[in-house]
Amino acid sequence: MSKQEPIGLLVAAVRRRLKQLVVRGVAPWGLSSQQFWLLIAVHAHPGLSAREIAALQRMDEPTASRVLAALARMDLVRATVDPDDRRRSRLALTAKGRRLATKLAPFAAQVRAAADAALTPPERVELRRLLHKVLDGVAALEAQSAIRQTSTEAWR
Repeated sequence: MSKQEPIGLLVAAVRRRLKQLVVRGVAPWGLSSQQFWLLIAVHAHPGLSAREIAALQRMDEPTASRVLAALARMDLVRATVDPDDRRRSRLALTAKGRRLATKLAPFAAQVRAAADAALTPPERVELRRLLHKVLDGVAALEAQSAIRQTSTEAWR
């Protein structure tokens, strides 16, 4: 009987390998993996807010904010006031950011294709469905942990 590898271990290994691939690919431009993916996301979805980009990238808002601030300091991304809601900012690429994102977009497509290459279209659909179930399971455990921690702290 062969030992089954834990799903979390396999997910982490895939994430690590993809991140290493991206880090090597964008090193000449001085970008981190997170900066690269947010640059590509703003390129693909101009006009979204930082919150919307964070959700789209499945990234927590404070991290997205920090990464976007770094991209702004690099003169790649800028935030403009939303004319319909002055409390909200909309993200856009600067001219420099557009040139870089246009240059890097084919690499992003290659990385995404590499993740899908060994799977048939139905397998891709099934894997996405199963990964969503894994995410839901982890979220349920997080919620239980938060409830337990809150009740434990109340008794201290």
